[in-house]
Amino acid sequence: MIICAYILECKDGTFYVGSSNNLTRRLKEHDAGKNSYTKSRLPVKLVYKKEFGNLTDARKFEHFIKRQRNKKFYLKLIHGAFV
Repeated sequence: MIICAYILECKDGTFYVGSSNNLTRRLKEHDAGKNSYTKSRLPVKLVYKKEFGNLTDARKFEHFIKRQRNKKFYLKLIHGAFV
């Protein structure tokens, strides 16, 4: 099973970081307003995803990204400055 860690850019310029074993379904949930953070910031755009072979690694990466709390870091990651 492939698990994705992902970053969404919201219409207000903020970012949402998450992970899912079904990214297509999860994006539809965001678009439908089923997430409290993104609900008031629609539309959202998928700007980054990284695939993992297991949930543990995806969640570790998700939490690593969230701990940065730095827009410059997010932008570097999105634009490929980090591998």
